[in-house]
Amino acid sequence: MDTIKLLLVEDDNSLRYIVQSSLEDIIEGYEVLAAANGEEGLKMWREHQPDVILSDIEMPVMDGYEMVRRIREVDKETPIIFSSGLVSPKSVLKGYELGANNYIKKPFIPDELDAHIRALLKLSKGEKAKDESECFKIGKEYVLDATHATLKHSSGESKTLTVREAGLLQMLCENRGDVVRREAILDKFWNTEDDYFASRSLDVFVTKLRKLIAEDSSVSIKTVKGVGLMLEEGV
Repeated sequence: MDTIKLLLVEDDNSLRYIVQSSLEDIIEGYEVLAAANGEEGLKMWREHQPDVILSDIEMPVMDGYEMVRRIREVDKETPIIFSSGLVSPKSVLKGYELGANNYIKKPFIPDELDAHIRALLKLSKGEKAKDESECFKIGKEYVLDATHATLKHSSGESKTLTVREAGLLQMLCENRGDVVRREAILDKFWNTEDDYFASRSLDVFVTKLRKLIAEDSSVSIKTVKGVGLMLEEGV
């Protein structure tokens, strides 16, 4: 198995050492690049192009939110996990809106972190490896290119999606006209035992997808209360 290159951005020296040594020496299969704040993290991300990023939120010089915002301006694909001891619904929603893929609460054990990382990488690589013919017409105006995670409008405008956004929209396209249960969506795209935060995260993603297709009145993402979601197309 190839070594996973992890960028760890954490201002706590002791925790940074524990996570690095745990992944490299106990779990094994990791090369950990360590940074003490968001500014250092940005520099190391540019220089080393890691496979995955694990970042604290509150840090001196530059916090995790600002670092992720800058990374996502040019890199929509690298999986990013936020780690924090005080995780509120507001902070979770802000993190997902900025482009984080998952959250893990401190304290965590190495095996838990390893499971989160491998699940995200599997999802990311799985989307990239799919057949290039996976394009889906949505309504009258849009085409989803699931392989390249883009949503194209008939005007020629193309919007870049995250891997998870593209996967969720593809799942709805493949089941258009039918209700896709929330549990099925969460099981496929969120590898977490925290059902509350995963569910809130899904709501954020759905809101963004609705905005992306809002210009076409012939298609909508409907919420079937207590059941799930459905891509509905009209005349």
